[in-house]
Amino acid sequence: MWGQEYRTSSAECAAALDAYYGAFLSFGRGRVAAALRAAAADPACALAAAHAAHAVAPRDPAGAAAFLAAAADNLGNATEYEKAVFGTLSAMVGEERNEEVALARHFELLKKFPKDIMSLKRAQLICFYLGKPDLSLKFVQQVLPENQEQNYIYGMLAFPLLELGKMDEAERAARKGLAINKNDVWSQHNLCHVFQQECRFREATEFMESCSPSWMACTSFLLTHNWWHVAVCYLEAESPLSKVLDVYDQNIMEELEKSDSEAAEVYLNALGLLLRLYVRGHVHPAKERLTTLLDALKDESIWHVEWLLDLLILWALPSMGELESAQNMLESLKSRVSSMDKDRQQVMQKAIQLAEAVYEFGNGEHKKVFDILGPDFDALGYKMIGASDEQVDVFNEVWYTVLINAGETLKAIDVLGKQIRKREGAPFLWRLLVTMLSFSFLLYIFFIPDSIS
Repeated sequence: MWGQEYRTSSAECAAALDAYYGAFLSFGRGRVAAALRAAAADPACALAAAHAAHAVAPRDPAGAAAFLAAAADNLGNATEYEKAVFGTLSAMVGEERNEEVALARHFELLKKFPKDIMSLKRAQLICFYLGKPDLSLKFVQQVLPENQEQNYIYGMLAFPLLELGKMDEAERAARKGLAINKNDVWSQHNLCHVFQQECRFREATEFMESCSPSWMACTSFLLTHNWWHVAVCYLEAESPLSKVLDVYDQNIMEELEKSDSEAAEVYLNALGLLLRLYVRGHVHPAKERLTTLLDALKDESIWHVEWLLDLLILWALPSMGELESAQNMLESLKSRVSSMDKDRQQVMQKAIQLAEAVYEFGNGEHKKVFDILGPDFDALGYKMIGASDEQVDVFNEVWYTVLINAGETLKAIDVLGKQIRKREGAPFLWRLLVTMLSFSFLLYIFFIPDSIS
């Protein structure tokens, strides 16, 4: 199985583990089911039980603990690889869960088993949720020489490169992955990131739409996330609004009609698009679509699945007048952070700060948002919420709106000027800057002191 030694007496278990590894690396549907099949087929297989623990942990902590205990009971007959995987996963889902320990154990595992790109993928996911793209890059560089024939490795290389602003290198890596396998969805996704960041919007939409048939086997998250990229690129290019709404209605929300869809993953991408529409002045179509989501967003079973989803819900609920539910969620988030260890609490205080600000933005209290975030806010400093540059950028767009509506005209001009120097081809930024400069000029003309006239 993927070049690693493990022990099982069951061909069914082996096949299920192969399926699990393949689905995990390709963002494929059914990976949880595959892990559960493997564990059921051979209860004595430590590797299968460990992976089952990791697979169910987000939704079933008790079940994860039971699988982890089963894996521990069978370590006496396990290979060194199985023991190493168990060590990494026990630091991710066990009672002694600790991300830093998990990262250290992944480094050690990959030194011994450099072809285990499944463990590399896990390590990169931890880095993503900790906002550490530099460490993610270090992980992939550690094992790249041993995996140059694998298309997956180049998508894994491209993502931290683009998060570190190394767009040329990221594009080369993504294209190398696609040269090996044109249907590598992670390389497709990362090449789109490059196009989007460099304001190559038409290139992005044409490329991604041509790739879209290969997404049908993807998880609800990546399928709708790739369509989110398409919609945002249409929006950024100031294409007809109907194009953006068609993607939302026909490609993102349509996913909910599938029997195996993960609703929370769909809502994350749906809300991320609706907030962008909202801050860009398309308030009516955004609120019209929010209306159909309200009952789902008040359902606490989808809370705390992802920090980014929580933040988006904290905008959506108060913007639609659901203040009590929004306040309950905010208090729940604060309680969640208070239960973390002190180091993690300190890091996540910024996430709570952003949560409070987003809640006030949804409530229309722009001056309060400014007071909470302070004059030097930049959403890229909030990557601990587990979001890419493009995902957190919507909070920068919220910030521009806040500056304008809070009367911080000169600050808005300064911030927009800096952003335009990074992305000169973004029409929305130029339009905002021209509006603010015109407003500033009019203020000067009409309120110039008599002594100067």
